[in-house]
Amino acid sequence: MEFFGIDWTKKHILKTNTKLVCTSEDDEVKPAELRQEVEPWLSAIFQSEHLSVLIGSGLTSSVSFLAGVKPQEMWRLTLDHDLSEKIKEKADESAEEMNRGEANIEDDIRITLELINGLRIIDDERATTLGTELNFKLKDFISSILSTEKDFFEKLSKEESGAVKAFNLLKSFILSFASRSASRERLNVFTTNYDRFIELACDETGVLLLDRFKGKIQPIFRNTRLELDYHYNPPGIRGEPRYAEGVSRITKLHGSIDWCFQKDKIIKTLLPFGADNSHPSIPENITDQVVIYPNSSKDLETAFYPYAELFRDFSSSICQPNSVIITYGYGFGDSHINRVIEDMLTIPSTHLVIIAWDRDYSKEDEKTNYGSGRERIIKFLDDKNSAQCTLLIGEHFGDLENLVEHYLPKSAIDRLTVKMQKIKDNRGQDKTIEGEDEQKP
Repeated sequence: MEFFGIDWTKKHILKTNTKLVCTSEDDEVKPAELRQEVEPWLSAIFQSEHLSVLIGSGLTSSVSFLAGVKPQEMWRLTLDHDLSEKIKEKADESAEEMNRGEANIEDDIRITLELINGLRIIDDERATTLGTELNFKLKDFISSILSTEKDFFEKLSKEESGAVKAFNLLKSFILSFASRSASRERLNVFTTNYDRFIELACDETGVLLLDRFKGKIQPIFRNTRLELDYHYNPPGIRGEPRYAEGVSRITKLHGSIDWCFQKDKIIKTLLPFGADNSHPSIPENITDQVVIYPNSSKDLETAFYPYAELFRDFSSSICQPNSVIITYGYGFGDSHINRVIEDMLTIPSTHLVIIAWDRDYSKEDEKTNYGSGRERIIKFLDDKNSAQCTLLIGEHFGDLENLVEHYLPKSAIDRLTVKMQKIKDNRGQDKTIEGEDEQKP
């Protein structure tokens, strides 16, 4: 199983345009040496004209694990209805057709909603009972997301070492991408997560996020994308506004637990991070009101609203020359997202960086098994141009702590590092003084 010259049966995989490491021996992975190759390479990539990062549930899992918090899992939907087995069967078929491998709760929800709509067409009473049960299950799903947020926030408030460390790593991770020069195109953050860990880290680090919502008390989803930005006037200078630093654009491709349908609009509710399940911002009718994908739709016009607009933002942002997208914690299980990335890679000047954590789940004397995530990555890369792809895959390279400490460019220090190196060069501190060794006894 080789292409790109990679042995995909190995535990640790690193590929840049100048370096290739494929090994299952932990001792052969030496961060101090590899950093000299990887960090400058990623620094150069991050300076591309258009930079985007796609974050999946793996980031929340990493932060939760480091903080000692149970992460929200994409478990299967367990229904007590007499049609539950049929729903599970069709969800499995759907996931297999989309090359996702194992089905998850999103597949189950989508199939259940389609079945409910079909039962309503033929005036079958089972549509009501199935819809009621689905609403309870979705409330449990949202409760599990809020529970992860709440547990993490409580540990952070108590300054428990694990939570503080995890949050610092999360902030450093975000800043590595967001601390671009203000004169460059803004960073685009895309995520399939329903939680608000990214927003919490951005608030704490001072990163200003721009999205499609307008307003303060009850932000309303804007149907058209406006290129709004932040500027400031330097002291003593009028009429020459400059771009503010630390500004990024965020798009939650699958919606969020604090988005709700209200009549013919989508609003962002005042749902605090880690709120209780009884918070008034959580509606009673979860199925029809909370904007998580897939959601219920009452007519054809709203069937893909607002997801069509969000995916349009995604495609228009990355499908252009000199564009780079970095994926972290994304398992390439969304066929729509994959198609957009494939379209991007048809432009020769674009680049894809895949950072993914996985492990070998095989038992002794069994064939290596790194899960469906690596299989989907292999399938996605099968016909891609090797020069357009950078890979950091495995337990070491995909680990959030290793990634932040050793490989990601440090935030906001590039210019300082360059100036320091110039000063050292001018002083000759990095040069061997001729005859120095001979003068030493």
